[in-house]
Amino acid sequence: MVERVKVDEATVRALVADQFPQWTDRPITRVKPGGWDNRTFRLGEDLLVRMPAAAHYIAQVEKEQMWLPRLAPRLPLQIPAPVAVGAPGHGYPFPWSICAWIEGETVAAAGSLDHGLLAEDLADFLLALHAIDASDGPAAGPHNFHRGGDPAVYDGQTRAAAQTLGGQINGAAALALWDAALATRWARPPVWIHGDVAPGNLLVRNGRLAAVIDFGTCGVGDPACDLAFAWTVLEDGGREAFRERLGLDDDTWLRGQAWALWKALIVVAGAPGVHTHERDLHLGVLKRLGVM
Repeated sequence: MVERVKVDEATVRALVADQFPQWTDRPITRVKPGGWDNRTFRLGEDLLVRMPAAAHYIAQVEKEQMWLPRLAPRLPLQIPAPVAVGAPGHGYPFPWSICAWIEGETVAAAGSLDHGLLAEDLADFLLALHAIDASDGPAAGPHNFHRGGDPAVYDGQTRAAAQTLGGQINGAAALALWDAALATRWARPPVWIHGDVAPGNLLVRNGRLAAVIDFGTCGVGDPACDLAFAWTVLEDGGREAFRERLGLDDDTWLRGQAWALWKALIVVAGAPGVHTHERDLHLGVLKRLGVM
């Protein structure tokens, strides 16, 4: 189990005072719900402090600082804008970052949304992301937990979780889907991927998708991992609109199902530290995939 560092407002205040005295007088407020990879704090009205929660996530700081300013001008929605990088101190052991605050409500927190419009907005964002030159981008690997790579890296986890769940799911159907997906490959040049298109990383304003945040697992490779959102959130009509607008082939769609299946299985099987609402969300994924 990954050991996570606890960070509070007092530590953030001390770090900001030492390293960025121009912002010393700004109020610091923890953002709730917080992220899994990072602890986040609002710094005044227009800035956000992101603190990696464990050593696993340190590489994300440098990656976001390097790539987000290059990606932003080519995308139709807002993404985080890095402002500064902080150093370890006051008992906090990792580099950390300051970004511009983006107003909006997460899809996870929003009430009723038009899933057709959400699907179209997200598909347009991903198509723009895929169109950006990916030739020198970071290939899938440990830095982004292999998002954009072959889901087979999680074959052991998937099979173990399916076995743990036993009669709670249709294990034969789950593994048949998984094996079919692993028999396919992305045969085209790599494209940019976000890596964690989750309801907590999409911001809406006035009922429309307005921003995509948390690019810590971004990279270049197979876009299938970004399709899992079709089963985590979208209803049938939205899922169909998403698939049609993206125009990706059947094999890529199948690998997208595999990414959604892997995550749902390990969460429902009892991944450490998972909240009840997260488990419930992934029970819904298993039902949408037809394996429960």
